[in-house]
Amino acid sequence: MNRRLLIFAIILEAILIVSCERITPRVPADDQILDGPIDGLSSAEKTRFLAGDVAFNDEIFTRETGLGSVFVATSCGSCHAGDGKGTLFTTLTRFGQTDETGNKFLHLGGPQLQNRAIPGYTPESIPAGATFSRFTPPSNTGLGFIELVSDEDILAMADPSDLDKDGISGVPNYGALPSFINALPNAIPKNGKYIHRFGKKAAAYSLLHQTVNAYSQDIGISSAFAPKDVYSGQEIDPEISNLTINNVVFYLQTLKAPIQRDQNDTQVQRGKQTFIDLGCQGCHKQTLKTSLSPIAALSNKTFHPYTDLLLHDMGSGLDDGYTEGSAKTSEWRTPPLWGLGLSPNSQGGQYFLMHDGRARSIEQAIQMHGGEAGASRDRFKKLAQGEQADLIKFLKSL
Repeated sequence: MNRRLLIFAIILEAILIVSCERITPRVPADDQILDGPIDGLSSAEKTRFLAGDVAFNDEIFTRETGLGSVFVATSCGSCHAGDGKGTLFTTLTRFGQTDETGNKFLHLGGPQLQNRAIPGYTPESIPAGATFSRFTPPSNTGLGFIELVSDEDILAMADPSDLDKDGISGVPNYGALPSFINALPNAIPKNGKYIHRFGKKAAAYSLLHQTVNAYSQDIGISSAFAPKDVYSGQEIDPEISNLTINNVVFYLQTLKAPIQRDQNDTQVQRGKQTFIDLGCQGCHKQTLKTSLSPIAALSNKTFHPYTDLLLHDMGSGLDDGYTEGSAKTSEWRTPPLWGLGLSPNSQGGQYFLMHDGRARSIEQAIQMHGGEAGASRDRFKKLAQGEQADLIKFLKSL
């Protein structure tokens, strides 16, 4: 090759390299995304994680594969883009009653409204006399850690009689276990019911419970765990395998916890101290720990979700007149705050916060707090503008 051709080849290669760098999307840093597995999985566990990932995010159900007859969504991932929070377009409607004696509308399609139907069928409507509430899908990350918080630790955070006189009196939500659920080791039941921890009112006991309910209530998919068709109420053959459901459960259990950003930023550090000074940690506990797990990477881990997994009375402004389990109508489980700063990534670039997405900013969400959180809200309102900015930056770092 002569000198001119050699120079031309080198220049062409450089151009191609630069061009490829410009058109190839950069892989986002781990602290900028919510999905991805926890560290420490074995090769076999990583394979299972990927199988659950495909089932959760890629499988779209059709009439031919069991969708409906009435449903809310056609896939798991459609409500949890990037494993993040949902929007007003994916918000679910739950209906029932105002007391805690059990849902009286299960024979009429409760507890969830299936607002869509395949051709030839009619979507559900809310029955006369039923109260209802709208629930925005939560993010999925770190759920395996939450599942493994012991009942003993949850009860240690509860203070039903407010013995410490701080105005906060969180309580667990106790519920019956469906037939396909075995109580977790070291569970502490009360009157034959068990502490639930997943959902806006902590109405689901475990990730298997949550997953089976989602396939049935959200997509209209029957399984060996929940064989009743949501439209007819009759038992039908399973439309999804136990293996797929268990792979999805494993996927949810082993999604990594959100990674805080800018922890050493002085404004973030000031905001964290303000968070503590306002009393927000009364409900949003920073640090919890897991118990023993068959998944070694989850066993005996300390993590930072900013929740106590308890129900708290949030006041009349957040009383939707609807209840689940032993939760009262104004009681809501403390939502974990980790991942809060990344919520707009799955919410169209803006926030939809609180249980139904009514708050469009973190500031609005804080100001909607009432009941047990009313004192902290009032302290927030009295902060100087700079102090409020510090707090918001801290919350967005989570």
